[in-house]
Amino acid sequence: MKTYRRQIREKILQALYTLELRDTDIESAANWLLTKEILEDPNAMKFFNLLLKNIKEHREEIDQYIARHTFNWDMSRIAIIDKNILRMALAELLYCEDIPPKVSINEAIEIAKKFSSTDKSSKFVNGILDAIFNELKAEGKIHKNGRGLIDHSAIKLQKETETPE
Repeated sequence: MKTYRRQIREKILQALYTLELRDTDIESAANWLLTKEILEDPNAMKFFNLLLKNIKEHREEIDQYIARHTFNWDMSRIAIIDKNILRMALAELLYCEDIPPKVSINEAIEIAKKFSSTDKSSKFVNGILDAIFNELKAEGKIHKNGRGLIDHSAIKLQKETETPE
């Protein structure tokens, strides 16, 4: 079974971009973008619907994180593509428990490289997401589970505190 997560992220980005330019709802903006392969894959559709739902339901909270970390930039001055990549990645960080933070951040960077109009966008996205991730981690707001989510600092601490036999 093929995973379509990158393709889904790109489709959602396109839907969010459409929302910025047209008077429509998120479902209408997104559904016409889905391919036959995505529509026929229940796991792909589950991810698509979950990510879209979380962006829609938590947009205000997500935008507050972005605004806090873009310092002297008004949200309206951030490029539409970059702003929506940040929204999507933050929805994953906050509400998709099975996706490791590094995956969400790396996917956002790669999508920024592909869709953004400047070479600086991927660095901007990386810097903002890294700062927000560190804040969320410090506040205990990152709740992840599943494969690939081992906390290496906890393993290191455990090894340091083990007594030799």
